[in-house]
Amino acid sequence: MAQDGAVTSHADDYTRALDRAYVHTHEWLASLAGRPVPFRRTADELAADGPTADELAAGPPAASASAGLRLGGPVPDGPRDPAAVTDALAALVEPGLMAMPSGRFFGWVIGGTLPAALAADWLVSAWDQNSGMRDATPGTVAVEESAAAWLLELFGLPAGADVGFVTGGTMANFTGLAAGRQQVLADAGWDLDRHGLTGGPRVRVLVGAERHDTVDLALRYLGLGAPTPVPADDQGRIRLDALADALAAGTGPTIVVLQAGNVHSGAFDPIGAAVALAHEHGAWVHVDGAFGLWAAASPALRPLLAGYEAADSWATDAHKTLNVPYDCGVAIVARPAALRAAVGTHASYLVHTASGTGDPHERVPELSRRARGVPVWAALASLGRRGVAELVERLAGNARALAAGMAAIDGAEVLNDVVFTQVCAAFGDDERTRAVTARLLADGTAWMSGSRWHDRAVLRCSVSNWSTDDADVAASLAALARAAKH
Repeated sequence: MAQDGAVTSHADDYTRALDRAYVHTHEWLASLAGRPVPFRRTADELAADGPTADELAAGPPAASASAGLRLGGPVPDGPRDPAAVTDALAALVEPGLMAMPSGRFFGWVIGGTLPAALAADWLVSAWDQNSGMRDATPGTVAVEESAAAWLLELFGLPAGADVGFVTGGTMANFTGLAAGRQQVLADAGWDLDRHGLTGGPRVRVLVGAERHDTVDLALRYLGLGAPTPVPADDQGRIRLDALADALAAGTGPTIVVLQAGNVHSGAFDPIGAAVALAHEHGAWVHVDGAFGLWAAASPALRPLLAGYEAADSWATDAHKTLNVPYDCGVAIVARPAALRAAVGTHASYLVHTASGTGDPHERVPELSRRARGVPVWAALASLGRRGVAELVERLAGNARALAAGMAAIDGAEVLNDVVFTQVCAAFGDDERTRAVTARLLADGTAWMSGSRWHDRAVLRCSVSNWSTDDADVAASLAALARAAKH
């Protein structure tokens, strides 16, 4: 930074700021092994007050105090040293960080970050490439195209499918369903691009009764309205007989959404048979596999997805099971023409590739975009085919170990068949289950989120972190046993 306060782009400013960021990153990662999982202060507390003196002393270097910065309040008057700002940011935020990358974090479905993926994500930020156009950013696009090809190979999906790297599972579902909407309306003779949805045939969407809520959200974004639920069995799998009845009960443009990994039970729909039924009726089939699609990368677990490669589109998250940094979802569509017609755009000022592979912005619902596929490439390059399979199988194995340990706790009941990475347990009536959950979270050793399944309060455990080991499982079970004793 120049002496007169004017902002410059001197390399030394980057060096000092990045050196401080490295120190804080190292301290954060080193703290995870013994750090309590919950945050210490809420967002409102941090914005209103900033950290206490004790928190500053216990946290990152207190150089932040001299920076005179707070998270809230008015905009600072003038420029500050980038290194000092970095120190201030680390100190101010630290009390509000949840140890989500910890091997003892089992909340929602949130993975950690593999070392190579984290390092690659830093490079993506430094390179600062707007990776929407193939011929404008060939370096990052070449990496993403390689990552896409590797994913299709690992998943056993059609080599000619289009792959888009989006923000997460919600937009991956949106993207696949947008392609489906485009195709089924075109098959019905309706020009969606010219006429929109008004006046056209209604698109019927059939979903399992226990689909994830993001499917409904994506349908709302697409203007398709509420879907038609199809009954599911006691593990949340769509019933084939009910699906056959639902398909036969209507006509016209139809989309069927199947699930690879129920958020409570981890169960997989009978995808192969359901795809065959749906295709008999001319339906587009989309598979929501936010975390479960990764079972296809394991020879031992792939049978859970038998026949899924015959579907038309698939959605998954790389920031769940693959353990890349937030945010990175993956949308895969077997028919590139339908996807590019649904989300692509063309303008005279854009640099359009002459290659038949198309531009990245033709595969995702955004034009300006971060090169999210780069950390995916790094994760896959560091693990290899065998390493990905071992990662997925280790997550499932840890889920089985947690379920067995829970079942041994007095008064506990594991409610689901543990086929993948999800465990749901209850501890008697709803009041006691909620109390056990609250005591576990207050203990701080592990984090498992509460939920409601089959009209019962449950403790829900999702095993998604690459770093979870036997010691993490044992410590988490011991904390749960303590919580259940009261």
